[in-house]
Formats: sequence, structure tokens, C-alpha cells
Amino acid sequence: MCAEPPAVTLLPSIAPLSSRYDLWLCDIWGVMHNGERAFAAAGAACRHFRAAGGTIVLISNSPRLRQGVAQQLEMLNVAADAWDGLVTSGDVTRGLLEKNRDRKLFHLGPERDRGTFEGLELDFASPEHADLVICSGLYDDTLETPDDYGELLGLLAARKLPMICANPDLMVERGNRLVYCAGALAAAYEKLGGDVTYTGKPHPPIYDMAFELAATLRGEAIARERVIAIGDGLKTDMEGAAKAGVDALFVASGLHLAQAGGDGSADAEAITELFTGTTMQPVAAQARLVW
Repeated sequence: MCAEPPAVTLLPSIAPLSSRYDLWLCDIWGVMHNGERAFAAAGAACRHFRAAGGTIVLISNSPRLRQGVAQQLEMLNVAADAWDGLVTSGDVTRGLLEKNRDRKLFHLGPERDRGTFEGLELDFASPEHADLVICSGLYDDTLETPDDYGELLGLLAARKLPMICANPDLMVERGNRLVYCAGALAAAYEKLGGDVTYTGKPHPPIYDMAFELAATLRGEAIARERVIAIGDGLKTDMEGAAKAGVDALFVASGLHLAQAGGDGSADAEAITELFTGTTMQPVAAQARLVW
């Protein structure tokens, strides 16, 4: 008979946990903002933690470089004093592309993500002539789904082209709805037998980059037991924290819980059920990140 999973505590405030940690690895989309507006309480929580001597590195599966994401944060009114550093899946992707300058690349994704390639002098080609795919998302995530890409992905799979996925997220919450990301296309490609390299959460390279940046910011390496990852994604933030050997705080956005609302509502029983049968167990959860 299987033991019942331990209940996940739903905290009204993250303050009681704060003294246990020196570093927050904080997700952006779903925690700091929803793609349309900033969450003021999350920014305030981050400022409280920093004022007490903590360091915050934002860690994002955005396919854009950190400079572009920082600009987006400013546009959405996420305060610059709410964080110390920023790493993105796009940063890791750029490092991989620098090692593949001699290959013909097919970019599957919107024009807005082209900043990741700027200055690399890459050789872009059509699906029929490329030998490597860089996937940063759907061309139009406001209208399309992965089903619209069956023919294209089938062509790429038939040619056995390796794919670099610059955003492992399957979906994100934009305002009050969910939109598909590059990870959903990559998952469909894998089902066709395609070989995919993922550059963001939950995979190690982005965490290695985040820990290196945090050590630079603090002037010393930070013990893993003094680090907590904060995020709303099970397969990205929570799994990534488990793989990196750090604690996790689950933020109950509408990404996994239909009843979770922007008003900060969440149900502890439903959150506990999410983690049943998994090896991921957050130290606690919040409806939204709040001090």
C-alpha cells in the first residue's frame, strides 16, 4: 500500500522561510509578471529579501538574451531593484550557436527572437537545405498550436535534423489564457523521432550559468542548501530545482491549476495532488509570491 504524499503547506507569506536562504533563483513569467502586467507583491517580496542581504537571480526560459528580457521587465514595470542578476535560455542557446557557426541553420520561431543571433554571422537556410534547427517558438502563438506544424516537423524529422530548443516551456500563462511555447513543438518533434537539445530549465546548463553569476555577485560560491528556486512550472522550475539539488517554492498560477487565479486564490489540497507520484516536493507553496 502506497503512503500518502506529504501535504504541501500553502503559505500566506514567504517571510518565515527567508532566513534559510542566501539566494533565490526566481522564475519570471508566472511569478514576476503574467506577460501583460507585473505582480507588485512579488516585486515587493524580492525587495524585502534583498534588503535583508539576499541575492536574487532571475532565471527564465525565454529564448531571448538577458538584455532583451531586462527591457521587457522594464516595459511591464517590474522594478529594477527587485533583482540582482538574470540568465535566460537564450543566453545558453547563444553559446551553443557560437559552437555551430559552420552549420546551416533553420530558425523555427518568430522574428522577434532574432536578437539571440545578432552578431554571430550565422548561415540561415530553408528546411530543405538546413542541417540544424533552432526552435524558439511558434510563428504566431496567439493563433497557432503545435498541430499547425505537423507537416513542417515531419519534413525536418524525415531529414533527421537535430534541433536546439531555446525555450523548453510547453505553455505559459499570458494574461488570463495559456499560449504554446517552443517546448511544445520540441515535444512533438521528439514524438516523430527527432533529436532535441534543450537549453533552459530543467536542464543543467542554465542552472550552472545562474550559480556562476550568483557567485560573482556575492563574491563567493553559495552552498546549495542556501538556495531556493521559485516558480510555477512542474516540469521546468520544480524538476529543475530537484535536479540542481536545491529547495523549491511552488507558485500556484493557472499554468497547472485551473482554479488558481490572478486574485491569489489557490487550494492546498489541489497543490498536494499535483505532486503525488512525483519525486519533486517543494518546501512550500504560495498562491502568488508574497512577503
